[in-house]
Amino acid sequence: MPKGIPNPAAMYGIYSRSWGFEVSIVRNGVRHHRLFGKASYGGAEQALLHAQDWRDHIVRSVPPQTRSERAEKQRTNNSTGVTGVFHHLAPNGRVRAWMAKTYIAPDEILRTDFSVADLGDDAQALAIRERARQLERMTGLACIHPAEEAIRMGLSAHPAGPREPKRSKSEITRRNNTSGVSGVHFKTPNPSHPGYWLAITYTAGKGSVSKAFSVKTHGAEAARNLAIAERASQLADKLRAEDDALAAGREPASPAPRRQSRGRAATASGAKRNNG
Repeated sequence: MPKGIPNPAAMYGIYSRSWGFEVSIVRNGVRHHRLFGKASYGGAEQALLHAQDWRDHIVRSVPPQTRSERAEKQRTNNSTGVTGVFHHLAPNGRVRAWMAKTYIAPDEILRTDFSVADLGDDAQALAIRERARQLERMTGLACIHPAEEAIRMGLSAHPAGPREPKRSKSEITRRNNTSGVSGVHFKTPNPSHPGYWLAITYTAGKGSVSKAFSVKTHGAEAARNLAIAERASQLADKLRAEDDALAAGREPASPAPRRQSRGRAATASGAKRNNG
C-alpha cells in the first residue's frame, strides 16, 4: 500500500509472495515472523487462512506498548533528557521557560508552561512533574493498525471455516510430479521396459520405505492405483510410528518396511527382472 495508507484489515501484517504468504509483526523491537507456503497448505486460500490465524494469535497474545509507555520513548530530537518536556530559549540562549506537553487526542493536547523568571530553578522540576501527571490521563494501547483492536475483540476479518492441517514435506506434491500424488512416481529402467509405479516414503535421518507395482503384471491404471494406496499406507505407518515415539517420550523412529504380498507387487529391482 502507498505510504501512510494502512493495509486492508484482512492483510494486516501479511505479505503476499509467489510461493505463499509471509507474516511479520514487530512488538517492542521483537519481530514475530512465520511463512505459510501454498504447497504446505494445499493452496493459496488455506495458506492465507492459516497466516491470518497466526497473525491474530500474535496480535492477541503479544499486545503493543501502552500509549503512555510509547509516549515516554526518548526521541532523537529531544534536547532536555525528558520526553514531553521542552524549554523555551531567550535570544541570548538562556532558558526562559519550561513546558510540559502531552498529546491525548486530536482535540485534547495538554500543555503547561513554567516561567524561569517566576519560578527560578524549580521551573524544570515542576514541568517534569506536570508531564508525569499528564501521562496519567493517557490510557489504552498504542494504535499500531486500525485492525488490531477488532482482532483483539475477536472480530476476525476472515472466514471461520474449516482449516486443512499443514502437510508434511512427504505429503507435498512437487511441481515435477507426474502422478498427481506425492511420493508416487512412474519409472522406466530403459526405453523397452513397460515400467512400474513406485510408492516411496522418506523419514528424515531414517531412510525410506518403498514398493513398486509392475505395469506388465497389473496393467498401467491398476499399478498406479496400487501405488497410490501403498503410499497412503506408508504415510499412515509413518504417522503412527511418530505418534508412538512421541507418546513414549523418545525421538520418532522410522516406520518398519511393510512386507510384500506375493503376487501383489514387486520391488523396483523385481519389476526389472520380471519385465526386462
